[in-house]
Amino acid sequence: MTMIQAVTAGLAGEKLSRAITGTSKVSAGRSAIATGSGALLGGVAAGTVTVAASAVGFTTLAAATAPVTVPLAVASGAVAFIRSLWD
Repeated sequence: MTMIQAVTAGLAGEKLSRAITGTSKVSAGRSAIATGSGALLGGVAAGTVTVAASAVGFTTLAAATAPVTVPLAVASGAVAFIRSLWD
């Protein structure tokens, strides 16, 4: 997973927060939802690679990608949070 994928997941999480809250106005609630959504989408993106690698039998690849999940989720959440601070 790359930083570009983290940014993409973070921006998608921020857009999701707009849909959930029904507004694009800056607020602490929307920022919290954006951060959670971005982290969740980043974790799912990285987790999907890990599960797919395991399912196909590439256990070495699955073991190598597992430590990427948490940093990608954190980076995606941070991108979503920062983006949510602007209207």
